[in-house]
Amino acid sequence: MRDHPELRLENQLCFPLYACSKEIVRRYTPHLEPLGLTYTQYIVMMVLWEDGSIGVKELGHKLWLDSGTLTPVVKKLEAQGYVSRQRCTDDERHVSVTLTEAGKALEEKAASIPGKVSCSVSLTAKEAMQLHGLLYRILNGLDHPSLHQ
Repeated sequence: MRDHPELRLENQLCFPLYACSKEIVRRYTPHLEPLGLTYTQYIVMMVLWEDGSIGVKELGHKLWLDSGTLTPVVKKLEAQGYVSRQRCTDDERHVSVTLTEAGKALEEKAASIPGKVSCSVSLTAKEAMQLHGLLYRILNGLDHPSLHQ
């Protein structure tokens, strides 16, 4: 192993990204549990709070989630009364997801969550913006999984 420094954990970009992501998502849990949401449900709701209604395929593209991951999440949100799903009358393969009144009301309850979580991250506002930009630069250079569905 000493002959391959490229295999040392400390030399990997993927490991600190993975560990940070996991830990930041974990910090959302105490704020999301009272709302009955998982982190994945929360990011679906964030897209819907922006758009109101969106096709499942476009939703998966925005969230970097495949339909196998996204479908059970949306079904659970529908069972909770936060969204409704409708098949397109022109093409039944296309399904759109729309916020319900309960889903719209949830936005106000969730509004303070980003600020609460950002307080636990030891970055200045400038550093956070730089990191945000770098992460999106990485994402934009990757092959998007939802394009292969």
